[in-house]
Amino acid sequence: MAMASSYLQCNHQHQLHLPSIRPNGFSFFKPKINFRRTQLIKCTRKQVEVVYDPDERRNKLADEVDKEAPLSRLTLFSPCKINAFLRITNKREDGFHDLASLFHVISLGDTIKFSLSPLKSRDRLSTNVPGIPVDDSNLIIKALNLYRKKTESDNFFWIHLDKKVPSGAGLGGGSSNAATALWAANQFNGCVATEKELQEWSSEIGSDIPFFFSHGAAYCTGRGEVCFCLHKNGANRCLSCFISDHVVQDIPPPIPLDVPMVLIKPREACPTAEVYKHLRLDQTTKVDPLTLLEQISRNGLSQDVCINDLEAPAFQVLPSLKRLKQRIIAAGRGQYDAVFMSGSGSTIVGIGSPDPPQFIYDDNEYEDVFLSEARFITREVNQWYREPASTNACSEPPAFSETVG
Repeated sequence: MAMASSYLQCNHQHQLHLPSIRPNGFSFFKPKINFRRTQLIKCTRKQVEVVYDPDERRNKLADEVDKEAPLSRLTLFSPCKINAFLRITNKREDGFHDLASLFHVISLGDTIKFSLSPLKSRDRLSTNVPGIPVDDSNLIIKALNLYRKKTESDNFFWIHLDKKVPSGAGLGGGSSNAATALWAANQFNGCVATEKELQEWSSEIGSDIPFFFSHGAAYCTGRGEVCFCLHKNGANRCLSCFISDHVVQDIPPPIPLDVPMVLIKPREACPTAEVYKHLRLDQTTKVDPLTLLEQISRNGLSQDVCINDLEAPAFQVLPSLKRLKQRIIAAGRGQYDAVFMSGSGSTIVGIGSPDPPQFIYDDNEYEDVFLSEARFITREVNQWYREPASTNACSEPPAFSETVG
């Protein structure tokens, strides 16, 4: 103690952070050894005091969980989606809008790591992106709370979200995270719930979440909970959120899975509520969405079928987004089969090429845009989505900064 006291003579308190390395390669907690200096009587030197940190005990408890639980850790891919077309058909009495849309999962996604917590009290969520809530307002935590409510499971989790899908993009990243969390909770609990039950429950916390329990492609109507799931060998008409029967009708795949695309999202987001405030039903397209689905199934994606009724109001909210779409079409010179906005924005999708137009790199106005190539993906029955090895996000999220709620 005397050596430490003579060595540390500065007038400020310092902390030495020692990372606790978990066997799966990331840390949920960072035990701290605090060097606190207290003034000794008639002495200018400081006394070093080592303070016990209870997080070290928690890590030891986690090791015991690993030994005893059949499944203690799970890492899952959480992909996002695009809307190949999106028609708004009606405004309902409850204030929501009826939509008809072809949703499809794509290869861009987040990675979520789940570990059983030895603490039977609450979940702890960390993320690599600052600003993402880690409390009960996060859809991951909402999904885990919902699962415990439905099944009376007493499992709680440490969760780390490695975020790659940008927020406010119209890509359903948060909804996918929630669906992935429900799937994970069910795996840890011995799969006591069916996929149909998970899909049905998920509609209680978000309109888009049930889609991710399709097998990758779905024609969605209503608020998003009613879907016709399109499989690679045909189509399951699956009104499975609220209707129990499945009617299977074989049809050709609506979109080839090897079609390349590029995602271009400016820094600015389009608040969904603001977009809907600017929506005027008398200015939407009148084409039958089933006709669009049939044309896509027969001929693939093209500019005349990739219709999004939310584009016009989104362009009012964010005029620069309209200019971006126009410039991509003009600069592409036939490079893209279709250029359109996904969801309520602000991502612009270019179908037919994984490369953005050159002006995206040259113009300072677009130096902060998010870029990623992607392709369509599906999942197998009783399996969750898997990340393709070739997915390339061209713009990285901010450097890692962990927050624990």
